[in-house]
Amino acid sequence: MKLRALTPDDYEPIVSVVDDWWGRPIAGSLPRLFFDHFFTSSFVASSPLLPLAGFLVGFLSPSVPSDAYIHFVGVAPDFRGAGVGRSLYSAFFDLAASGGRTRVCAITSVVNSGSIAFHRRMGFAVSDPQVAYDGPGKDMVKFTRSL
Repeated sequence: MKLRALTPDDYEPIVSVVDDWWGRPIAGSLPRLFFDHFFTSSFVASSPLLPLAGFLVGFLSPSVPSDAYIHFVGVAPDFRGAGVGRSLYSAFFDLAASGGRTRVCAITSVVNSGSIAFHRRMGFAVSDPQVAYDGPGKDMVKFTRSL
C-alpha cells in the first residue's frame, strides 16, 4: 500500500465511487472545498491492483490549536480489513503530531456500527449519542484520541 497527499484532482475519482462504497448517497458530505483547501492534510491510499484503495480527508483545526479533525474516510470494499484504514489514520496521526496537535477528533452517525468499532480499535474514546448534533434527526457519536 502506498500513501500520498490528496490533490484537488482527486475530487472526481473519489466522489464518483463513494456512494457505491457506502451503498447509499453520501457524496454530498464530501464537498470539493475539502479537496481545494485541505489537501495537504489529507491522503490517498493506492496499490498496484487499485489506484484508489482508500482516502482520508482531515485537517488541523484552525480554531482549536490542540486538535486535528478527520472529516471523511473511505476504503474500497475489496480492501476493507487489509489495513488501509489503519495506514491512513497512522499517517494522519503523524501529520497532526508534527503540527503540534495533541488530539484527533471525528464523528459518525449512531447507526454506523462499523465505524464505531473501527475507531474503538484505533484507540478513540467513543461518546454516548449526541442527540441532534448535526441538526434535528441527525444524532452523532463523537470520537476523540490523544496523540
